[in-house]
Amino acid sequence: MTSLSPLTSRAAVLCAALACGLASLSAEAGTGSYLRLFGDTSLWNSRPVSPVLGTYEIPASQYFPTIAEGGYSTGLFKALASNPAVTVVGLAGTAGVWDPDAEAYRTGVTIPRWPADVKPAAGSDGHADIVDEAAGVVHSFWQLRNDYGTWRAAQYAWTPLNGRGWGEGGHYYQGARATGVPAAAGLIRKHEVNDGDTQYRHALAMSLTFNGLAGTPSYVFPATTADGNAATANTGQVPEGTLLMLPPTFDVSRLTSPALRKVAQTLKTHGGFVVDRNVGTPFVIYVENGSGFKLMPNGWSNTVAAELDLIRKSLRTVLSTAGWLDANGTAFSPTNKLNVMSMRGSWGRLSGNGSAAFDTLRQAVVLPAASVAGEYRNVGNRNVVPPNWAKPVAGQTFKFSVNASGGARLKLDIVDKATSKVAYSTGYVAHGGTQSFTWPSSNYVTVLYVASAAGQEAVVSGRLAQP
Repeated sequence: MTSLSPLTSRAAVLCAALACGLASLSAEAGTGSYLRLFGDTSLWNSRPVSPVLGTYEIPASQYFPTIAEGGYSTGLFKALASNPAVTVVGLAGTAGVWDPDAEAYRTGVTIPRWPADVKPAAGSDGHADIVDEAAGVVHSFWQLRNDYGTWRAAQYAWTPLNGRGWGEGGHYYQGARATGVPAAAGLIRKHEVNDGDTQYRHALAMSLTFNGLAGTPSYVFPATTADGNAATANTGQVPEGTLLMLPPTFDVSRLTSPALRKVAQTLKTHGGFVVDRNVGTPFVIYVENGSGFKLMPNGWSNTVAAELDLIRKSLRTVLSTAGWLDANGTAFSPTNKLNVMSMRGSWGRLSGNGSAAFDTLRQAVVLPAASVAGEYRNVGNRNVVPPNWAKPVAGQTFKFSVNASGGARLKLDIVDKATSKVAYSTGYVAHGGTQSFTWPSSNYVTVLYVASAAGQEAVVSGRLAQP
């Protein structure tokens, strides 16, 4: 591996191999953009150092492995300033668009800039992702369709364009894949397919089928969720969220397909994250729809099929690493000590004459100006619903911090289920305030309260994480 920035070294290859049109644009694009999703230290844009690999072999299944665009991949569409707003409503006969972040159905989701070329994938998942660089957001849809001019979807989620590309405890579902990531995460992009490079400069997105995926645990860090019936339906040993890699001894030069050599080299360097489940295919690596990528351009090839199966037999789970290098080749340490608290749920008024509502894009509760100061309680106690690798347990140290406008304050109570008593309360904390404490119980519910000032709109968010 060169010590140069992947983007720097890649630019020389690109401009030598291609006329510098879209290719040079691809090379120059920074992270957190339409051409290169997510931030420098996103695990999608990073590569492991000296990974230790397991011994489990992905089993064969009904079909050969595949690398393809198509009905269960996705297109990725760029929002422009000139694009109009579009409101997406629920599928006919449903309660609305499911918002897994809010854990509620929404009558409609308004996207402020809707590209004219949006085309959902043809499969039953109906994936389509929209990148809005101005807003810094990737919008991700499941079962999106255009119903005689009305856009409908079963589910909507979003993720920060310059973010991790994975969920966290509070905002645990950030896209349409089973692992809560956008369908576009880890895609082989259309501008990368013929860019002259020897590999893709990011981890790839993969799915396995039932006999490869694990039931318990069904997912591991960095994934924050998995298929709902994983515990009973999966029979393999690979949890979703696992990074798979080819060993350093794998001889890429023995592969006859140039397209497959490029993928294999990527699997040796960056690997592929398991983000979803498919039916009957040992592994699928996803390619952006509309790319024209064809692994077998002249029709079925027994040779390429055998090479795909060789990759299946050679892929291994990453058990540990000596470290990580980010998109610029700089060493960093990924952390799972992430925010575990959300402002989601409905908010009941305890006093005053105002109202409060959760806003997923702000990750905050919004309180319109009211003539009387008020107090509101979060109903449902779904504020702290972290993934299995981040569930607070007694004895851990946590830091509670508040970001609030309009003179509002935020309070967290931790109630011990066994005694039904408040085991710890932060008390009301104003903007910029923090409380550090030891988590009091492993059997708990959490309750959030907001206190507002009179005559001022307020926006309140909080963070709860291990230091």
